[in-house]
Amino acid sequence: MQIHQLNSDVTVLNDHLPVPTIGFLPVNAFVLHAAEPVVVDTGMSLPERGFMDLLGSVVDPEDVRWIWLTHPDRDHTGALFELLEAAPRARVVTTFISAGIMSTERPLPMDRLYLINPGQTLDVGDRTLTAFRPPLFDSPATVGFFDPHSGTCVASDCFGAPMSSPDLAESDDVRDVQADELRSAQLLWATVDSPWIHVADRDTYMRTVEPLRAMDPDVILSSHLPPVVGGTSACLDMLAVAPLADPYVGPDQKALEELLAGFEPAAPA
Repeated sequence: MQIHQLNSDVTVLNDHLPVPTIGFLPVNAFVLHAAEPVVVDTGMSLPERGFMDLLGSVVDPEDVRWIWLTHPDRDHTGALFELLEAAPRARVVTTFISAGIMSTERPLPMDRLYLINPGQTLDVGDRTLTAFRPPLFDSPATVGFFDPHSGTCVASDCFGAPMSSPDLAESDDVRDVQADELRSAQLLWATVDSPWIHVADRDTYMRTVEPLRAMDPDVILSSHLPPVVGGTSACLDMLAVAPLADPYVGPDQKALEELLAGFEPAAPA
């Protein structure tokens, strides 16, 4: 994992995961340095990722007041309970559905919850965050937010893209990726992560883009993309053509057997 200090308001806690046949997927969490600090998501649920150590170098966990959980997928909740223990004043900001989903594995403490719906706001001391549902999402529990103080939009999985190399997955600026490569990768991710895009009514879907257009953010933060600074127009253009992208078809059993045949068996210990 690595730290990207995006500006005085936002720090990116960046990790990535190699995904066979897809590429190298960035997995980001964020710290919003508000008067009441906000941690957005808590990394992957894989051992020894070092999320808490990295977070502790950016903000004292005891100062954290809010943990904004964009949705309860395991690549967003890895250190959630560790952080709740280390941040005794923090509350988890998420949706009712998200809390319900998490209750099937490890329930969130009810007195540490702050339930929010798209369109509602959260006062974090020196600014007010407005919750919204991004146009593309893979969970009904998804809720991002817009911070008008810094012009930052947190879009959860929306706008994600698998990168062609680990270096690009670790980048602190999406402009490091060639524009045509970025567009192709974002469209691929849209069809992988939001396959409903091909069956949704297009006019209805496009109406969900309008709130984001009205925000006109200076910065877009996606869980699965290097930070976007000043690139909102290109991101909105991508959303408009996502329904026309080819549907994603994943590898089948034959492809898996061919993939496994290329690996040498591990030597006995």
